[in-house]
Amino acid sequence: MALENTQIQDKLTETFSSSVFNFQEERDIFSVETSADKITALILFLKNDADLRFHFLTDLCGVHYPDNEIDRQFAIVYHLHNWYENKRIRIKVYLNGEKPEIKSISNIFLSSNWMERETYDFYGVNFIGHPQLKRILNMDEMVSFPMRKEFPMEDSGRTDKDDRFFGRTTTNC
Repeated sequence: MALENTQIQDKLTETFSSSVFNFQEERDIFSVETSADKITALILFLKNDADLRFHFLTDLCGVHYPDNEIDRQFAIVYHLHNWYENKRIRIKVYLNGEKPEIKSISNIFLSSNWMERETYDFYGVNFIGHPQLKRILNMDEMVSFPMRKEFPMEDSGRTDKDDRFFGRTTTNC
């Protein structure tokens, strides 16, 4: 019998009660939200449960939502895959914008080591307990985190660009 979203939701709700919420299917991937203090237990449960068997971490990434309230300005998104049923799940955890931190899952999925380092490098999220949390792609001397939406995309005072060549006007060249 194929693994259905309702079966996953029932198991998660039975085990984690109100700590898992906002269940939905987005672009054919079943999604759930949880809090930072529950992520380790949730990931372990999804991996070790005999019926769920989400044994593969496909991706771990960060997102910055600067317009959200302070406790929801960063998100860490985990994508897990059950190879047996070819089923995927997305787990989203929102973090505080002033001090974004969450426990590392590098002891559960070794592949998360570099994914967490990349997320730290670009967003500044502190993964508590990570064995070697340091920059992976940017220079060590950088003091900012380039994927944060803290700066304007372009200098509004630039005069060296003609917007017509970048598709920013409705008139033809």
